[in-house]
Amino acid sequence: MKVLATYKVENEKVVADVRILQKGDEYVNSYELEYPRFNDATLAVLAKLKEKVIESVDVKVTDLLTQGDDSEIRGKFGRKARELVRKEIPGASEEDQDFFVGRLLQEMLGLGDLELLLSDAQLEEVIVNSSKEPVWVYHRKFGWLKTNISIPTEGMIQNYSDIIGRKVGRQITTLNPLMDANLLSGNRVNCVLLPVATKGNSIVVRKFRADPWTIINLIDPAVKTLSAEVAALLWLCVQYEMNVIIGGGTGSGKTSFLNALLLFTPPNLRVVSIEDTRELTLPAFLHWTPLVTRQPNIEGKGEISLLDLMVNSLRMRPDRIVLGETRRQREAEVLFEAMHTGHAVY
Repeated sequence: MKVLATYKVENEKVVADVRILQKGDEYVNSYELEYPRFNDATLAVLAKLKEKVIESVDVKVTDLLTQGDDSEIRGKFGRKARELVRKEIPGASEEDQDFFVGRLLQEMLGLGDLELLLSDAQLEEVIVNSSKEPVWVYHRKFGWLKTNISIPTEGMIQNYSDIIGRKVGRQITTLNPLMDANLLSGNRVNCVLLPVATKGNSIVVRKFRADPWTIINLIDPAVKTLSAEVAALLWLCVQYEMNVIIGGGTGSGKTSFLNALLLFTPPNLRVVSIEDTRELTLPAFLHWTPLVTRQPNIEGKGEISLLDLMVNSLRMRPDRIVLGETRRQREAEVLFEAMHTGHAVY
């Protein structure tokens, strides 16, 4: 066994050691997350604490379902959890209290062990294929890795999918087993339930940089993505309202490149973006209105498609229209219709 890399990750003050290992009997390298594991007695105490926190915190169901920032709710749960930890485990040090409170928050309001993986800035993808196999990750340096983390039951995977969907106003059920959504952090999530996913319930999280790529990052010689001359040409294209279409394979950086390109937009022009799932992030100085599609409800009503948003955006006096992804012929037709009206389209 060979250790390829080691570093630390932290989430909710829970610190874990990461080891990237090359094992002689494995076809792929391993990603091992190491942090203190609880014995049965401690697990029983934490389960009891979890119940007490839920019972004692005054939070309405509507607050839990509210979309957007949940820092206030996390603060309420965190304060109550710390109070109960001090009471129930009086001998615990400050560091141990942080650990217990962090684990409680991860399990009550987050995605359990997945939260630590999502906090690793070196990972681009976190993938749950089923409860029968470990979680997989895609590392920026080492590629695909098999982790020592697994989700014990299919029900828990579906529960995580429900949590993600509720936070962003999406739903996933046996009737509608597919869901594209995004976490509050901006990371994109795709969920597929049984029996469509025949091996088991699936969750795929595509992680984005905390600070979006800029043209400066892309022309950096260490990155070798773009030459300064091509960047200058594209700047002129954006400045003088040329239409731009960016194409490429899965995970090739289309959205990141588009996001970097849009930073050239003059701040006195209005930008309307249209996406299935929010991925673009533009700075506050731009006059930007982001729009996202909506899935139909259980009765099949209320759907808002890319086509609907594209047509509506023409009535919002945009100077620039940005379409996150075009997958179907009718969407491409509307895209070119928007170009024909004289708008600059990306």
